[in-house]
Amino acid sequence: MSEEKEPQIWAAVKPGALLENIKFQPGTKTVDFHDASITENTRVAYPVDFIPNAKEKSYGGDPKNIFFLTADAFGILPPISKLTTAQAMFQFLSGYTAKVAGTEVGVTEPQPTFSACFGRVFLPLHPAKYAELLGKKLEANPDVNVWLINTGWTGGAYGTGHRMSLKHTRSMITAAMNGELNNVEYVPHPIFGVLVPQSVPGVPAEVLNPRNTWTDKEAYDKKAAHLAQLFNKNFEKYASQASDEIKSAAPKVAVEEVA
Repeated sequence: MSEEKEPQIWAAVKPGALLENIKFQPGTKTVDFHDASITENTRVAYPVDFIPNAKEKSYGGDPKNIFFLTADAFGILPPISKLTTAQAMFQFLSGYTAKVAGTEVGVTEPQPTFSACFGRVFLPLHPAKYAELLGKKLEANPDVNVWLINTGWTGGAYGTGHRMSLKHTRSMITAAMNGELNNVEYVPHPIFGVLVPQSVPGVPAEVLNPRNTWTDKEAYDKKAAHLAQLFNKNFEKYASQASDEIKSAAPKVAVEEVA
C-alpha cells in the first residue's frame, strides 16, 4: 500500500487503528507495508470518522447505482461497463472474479473463479432464484443503474499487463454515482455485450476499451473468446433453471471444449 495509490486508507492507519500480520520499520512505530514476511495481506480496522465524508448510518433507501466488482486476471473485461437487466442477472449468477496471491493458501498467481451471486456456498436455493429476484427488483425500479467494475488487469493478462489504476477506478465510480455517465456514448462489447462508456471524467479514453490497451490485438481477441467460453461452461450447470432472459445475456462466442 502507498500514500499515492490509497491516500484515504493510508491516512486512516494511525493511532486508534488496529492492524494484523504487520511489522514496523526497525526502531519505529511506522508500519512497513513492503514487508510481506508474515503474509501478503493485512487487515486494518479503524473508527469510521478516520475516513473523510464517511456515511455513518448503516442503512439507506433504494439504491441509484449497483456495482458488481470483479478482478479479471485475463485483462478482458472493461474497467467499467453498464449492464442491462438481463446482463445484470447473468453476471450476478456467474459471480466471476479471480483468486489472487495472498488471499488463499496455495494461490501464487491469479486464478479465474466463479461463485454464483458472489457467494455460492451461502445460498440455500438454486442461484437462478436469486438472479431472477434481482431482475424483478430492477424491473420495479427502472431508474437503478447496474455497473460491472473490473479492478483486475489491463494492458494484457496477468504476467503481461498490470493492475487497474485505483485512481481511475475511483474516478469511474464517482462519475457513475454523480450521473456524469448518463449521457455519454456507449459501445457494446463485441463478445460480452456489456455497454462500455467512451468517455469518463478523469480517465484516459484508451483505458475504457480493454482491447485498445493490448499491444497484440489478436491475442486479446483469442483471450476474450477463451474467457467467454469459461463463462458459458460455468453457466451450463444453472441453465436448466434459468429464464430465457438470463440465457440471452450469455457471451456470444463459438462453442469449444474448455478444460
